[in-house]
Amino acid sequence: MSNAMVFGFPAGRSMAQVPQFPTESLDDLPDVPALPETLLLMELRLHDFSVDLGELSQLVLSDLGATLQILRLAARECAGDRPARIEDCISHLGPEACLRVAGRRTVLSEARHRGVIEVWAHAREVAQLCRKIAVAGGDRDHPDEAYMVGLMHSLGALPEVLGWPWPQALVNGWTTKGKRLAETWSLPSCVQLLFAEPQTPGTEKGWNSLLRKAHQMARISPRCPMCAGMAPQLCSRD
Repeated sequence: MSNAMVFGFPAGRSMAQVPQFPTESLDDLPDVPALPETLLLMELRLHDFSVDLGELSQLVLSDLGATLQILRLAARECAGDRPARIEDCISHLGPEACLRVAGRRTVLSEARHRGVIEVWAHAREVAQLCRKIAVAGGDRDHPDEAYMVGLMHSLGALPEVLGWPWPQALVNGWTTKGKRLAETWSLPSCVQLLFAEPQTPGTEKGWNSLLRKAHQMARISPRCPMCAGMAPQLCSRD
C-alpha cells in the first residue's frame, strides 16, 4: 500500500483499514467510504461566511458513502426522532459533525478501487433519473424519496464491492442483503420499503417499478445487481 494516494483529510482513514466484524452478525459494520472530492467541497463550504444547507445537502447526496455515513450517525444520535431528509440531518447534527463522520474513510485513488467509484457514479445517475421520472409522472410529493431510493438501490452489493466479510450465516441474495443493511442502519422508510417490496406482496409503493424505468435510461453498471438481473436491451450504453 506504499504507493497508495490517499486523500489528505484530517483524521481520515483509507479503505485499506477495514475492520472485521463478527462472522455471524452485523453488529459492527465498517464505515462506508466517501469520495475525496466530496469531502474537499464540504470542507470548502464550511469555510464560507454562511452555510447554505440546501447546497450542502445536494453535495452530500451526490455521494453514496457520505449520505450513508450521515444517515447512520443520525440513526445513532436521534433514535426514534431521526430525520429522514439529509438536509434535516445536517441541521440537527451540525455541518461539522457530518463532515467528520463522512470523512472517516475515503476512497483510495488506485485503479483497483475503480469499482467503488463506478458504483457510486451509477447510484448517483439512477437517483437523478428516479427523481426526474417521479416529477415528470406527477408525483411531486415524493421526488426526494425517489432520489434516495435510486441512490440506495445497490445497497446489497456493498459487501462485495467494499470487500466486507459477510457473515456466513447470512449469505443470501443482494435484495435480502440490502434489506438487512437498511434495517441495521435504520435507513429512511422508503429505502426499507424498496427492499421489502419483493418479499411482501401487497406493500409495493412502486419503487421497484420506478427503478426499472430509471435503468432503462441509465448506463449499464457491471457491478449493479439490478443491471445484471435485467435483460441487456433494457439498459442503454449511451
